[in-house]
Amino acid sequence: MTSSPRFVQAAVAAPHNLAAGTGRDILIQGGSALEAMVGMAATMAVVYPHMNGIGGDGFWLVREPGGKIHYIEACGYAGRLATIERYTKVGYDTPPARGPEAAITVPGAVAGWDLALEMAYAFGGRLPLREIMQPAVKFAREGYPQSRSQARGRPREFETLSAARGFAEAFLVEGKIPEEGTPRTAVKLGETLEQLAHSGLRDFYRGDVSREIAADMDALRLPLVRADLEKYRALLRQPLKLRIGGATFFNAPPPTQGLASLLLLGIFDRLGVKKRDGFDHVHGLVEAAKRAFLIRDQVCTDHNWLDEDPASFLAAKILGREAAEISMRRAAPWPGAPSDGEAVWMGAIDSKGLAVSYIQSLGSEYGSGCVLPKTGVLLQNRGASFSLDPRARNPLAPGRRPRHTLSPALAVYDDGRVLSYGSTGGDGQPQFQAQMLTRWERGMGLADAIDAPRFLLGRGWGEAETSLRFEDRFDPSLLRELEKVGHRVEVSPLPYSETFGHVGALVRFRDGSIEGAHDPRSDGGADGL
Repeated sequence: MTSSPRFVQAAVAAPHNLAAGTGRDILIQGGSALEAMVGMAATMAVVYPHMNGIGGDGFWLVREPGGKIHYIEACGYAGRLATIERYTKVGYDTPPARGPEAAITVPGAVAGWDLALEMAYAFGGRLPLREIMQPAVKFAREGYPQSRSQARGRPREFETLSAARGFAEAFLVEGKIPEEGTPRTAVKLGETLEQLAHSGLRDFYRGDVSREIAADMDALRLPLVRADLEKYRALLRQPLKLRIGGATFFNAPPPTQGLASLLLLGIFDRLGVKKRDGFDHVHGLVEAAKRAFLIRDQVCTDHNWLDEDPASFLAAKILGREAAEISMRRAAPWPGAPSDGEAVWMGAIDSKGLAVSYIQSLGSEYGSGCVLPKTGVLLQNRGASFSLDPRARNPLAPGRRPRHTLSPALAVYDDGRVLSYGSTGGDGQPQFQAQMLTRWERGMGLADAIDAPRFLLGRGWGEAETSLRFEDRFDPSLLRELEKVGHRVEVSPLPYSETFGHVGALVRFRDGSIEGAHDPRSDGGADGL
């Protein structure tokens, strides 16, 4: 058994120890969970650049001590030059995944930080922005060790990435990804973060930093212009919620797949599975994921173009109908297309009980691969999820937000517990969240539920068929039983693999103490007071 650290007052969880340390130090200075999270997000943008950055997006769930839930949507829309015609006239069937033409959308993360700090100060926060940003600036300028995760991964389309403007200079040594522990810096990014700390985060969109970003975008012939940055604002919107048993679960609305995360939990709950990690548990979660993804793909798009209210699909009769479609003796066929994505999830809960669940991403590993020379900003490739078919559910159009896999999660239990949790991993996010949660709710310790072997319904990059993938720590007899009912089972050669995401969680109890853990597949953990 793996024990989770228990903190008396406040805690954070992050996939890199330097980010967790940043959050802890901000809490020590009297900062709130929101202030700690902004500091952690900035640090993560420096020390984990393969999975997130200030050139990407972010999504927040925030619970006030009194119980009110806030949702911050900080995802950018397509630039005014990003049209279907722009891509089809030069022969693209889909938006490219790498290079300047992949950087279609405005980076939203920094606007989300700004809105989160507005909220923090409204709640009584008092730390100056320069103190919140100082750790990230220091790591960028003075250096940090290359993480295990970044060192051991070879990103997809590596040759194309390597050719992207600024990528090799920023992330490679003699054409290769440096080994774990290699000292690294991000001087230009550090200068940008310092400028934002001095002039305010809105400078990223409507100031000196914006001017430099726009000049570089123009030089790279990106489909984004300065006016796209100036217009952008993060939004406060209503989260989705679902009542199950003695708890209420919250997640992000479209354009994210938070709906799928809640659907999976609601459908699985109606299957009546009591025991964990047996055939019924694994098969039930997989089949519930299939039903959830079918609805997700039908519904989720930019919230301005929704045809139906996403919350209506969380009604009891819909969940019951979907559960009734599941056979516990046979696997349903699954033709689903893969949804790629890398991200970082982090959590924070302070001594007053303010709880934050946050996820930040560039899209794929290293996003577009384009590093802007004046600012050191690595731009995302989230626009690759658009379609160039105007009749599609998510067609490319100026001002339209792409569909996201990012979905921060939060749960409030009737016994007073508050759970901030989340995962990375594209289509795996709803699945990994559900695996951790259903194990924990069925008696497994929090750290053990995160450590436990995971499975993933999905299709690998370039593969024609979907399979059900397992880490190499499952009982072979269970895998044989799953194969007998029609699952196409594949076993990873590794007992712990980042293919199965990073999961983290914090739970605050009625007495104010907090238990926390982050994934052993990552470079992080939980820390606090």
